[in-house]
Amino acid sequence: METNFDYLLEKKEYADFAVQAVEAEKSLSISPATCAILSRRALELAIRFVFSYDAELKLPYQDNVSSLIHERTFRDMIEPRLFPMLKYTIHLGNVAVHTNSNIKRDEAVIALRDLFEFCDWIDYSYSKEYKEKAFDESILASGNEKRVKADELQKLYDSLSSKDRNLEEILKENESLRQQMAKERRQNIQTREFHIDTLSEAETRKKYIDVELREAGWMIGRNCTVEEPIIGMPNHTGTGFADYVLWGKDNLPLAVVEAKKASADAMVGRQQAKLYADCLQNQYGRRPLIFTTNGFEFFYTDDYMRYPTREVSGFFTQEELQLEIDRRKLRKPLENIEINDQITDRPYQKEAVTAVCDAISKRHRKMLIVQATGSGKTRVSISIVDVLRRHNYVKNILFLADRITLVRQAKNSYANLLGIYHAAIYWRTKTTRNPQE
Repeated sequence: METNFDYLLEKKEYADFAVQAVEAEKSLSISPATCAILSRRALELAIRFVFSYDAELKLPYQDNVSSLIHERTFRDMIEPRLFPMLKYTIHLGNVAVHTNSNIKRDEAVIALRDLFEFCDWIDYSYSKEYKEKAFDESILASGNEKRVKADELQKLYDSLSSKDRNLEEILKENESLRQQMAKERRQNIQTREFHIDTLSEAETRKKYIDVELREAGWMIGRNCTVEEPIIGMPNHTGTGFADYVLWGKDNLPLAVVEAKKASADAMVGRQQAKLYADCLQNQYGRRPLIFTTNGFEFFYTDDYMRYPTREVSGFFTQEELQLEIDRRKLRKPLENIEINDQITDRPYQKEAVTAVCDAISKRHRKMLIVQATGSGKTRVSISIVDVLRRHNYVKNILFLADRITLVRQAKNSYANLLGIYHAAIYWRTKTTRNPQE
């Protein structure tokens, strides 16, 4: 049976992912969910191929597919419009494996199309001979959208990646080849043209947003409604329709989502979303959180707490949104704070803790403390965490240092002074990667 990926089989250098891409397309006749999982797997192998054979890419902290695509050297290298396509294929595969959500044929077809575009970019970048290709949906196998049991999908997913070699080992073996491939890519992009055959904006936007919602646990028609009627809008009809409303277990709105065109700035919809939030607050007595997105970028606002809008990686889960709502009442003002003298008892240390808390009260998101060696920087950080925990501002803490010894010392200090014993250490050296204590 002919597939869109047959050309990959003709080039030995693509052997690592070519067969899996062909199998992904053929599996559409089995079930859309199987196709989604195999498409994700083929994409993962294709991305690993690029990292294995291009010296300009740096290996991230972890070598799972999500970490790889977010590595800055990779983001800067690929055609920008490919990035949301990669995310879609990965997320749809995750939905197929980790949720009980039904995968539709047209969703699996988009994953195949996005996989095809990335494979075409690889061919454009690294092949000695390149011919531009277009995805042919007419040759795809027809299927009856068969549902496959969740345990079968999980077993398939686990078996696919169980024999993967450590990517860092592969990079060491291919060092000279990586230099050569990077040089060829730079030459190819100067002499060739690359075009992406995308779907219509409306179709792409809705599919991408729906998959993001489902991966975060939102089920359309259950805890997520589409085109939700809004009453009290400041227009001549007094009504409107929110693109999505996300609901809590108490049947009160947790968040409103405004979707804009893929070519539009996601921030454009913020004012419209604010109006929807106003009306929902008047109707239900609780102000929802706000998301605006064009399907590729996601922005989050909690204007009830007067926090500035910030970009996020995707939608929050129902539990995460409920926590954000609950913190409106649980958080205590950072005024007249009590600093534990057992942690920090020097005046300049207390001044630093107070200054940080004051900045947080003023809705700042970034603070910098500069202290001399031996002046108790770790203790100041612990004291800040102590205050923020007691005032219900934080739950999880990430402590970074440039030496393993410092991280171990910090872990012991946090455990002794705060009683935090469920801490974990992740570290990496030039020769050892991703161990855990």
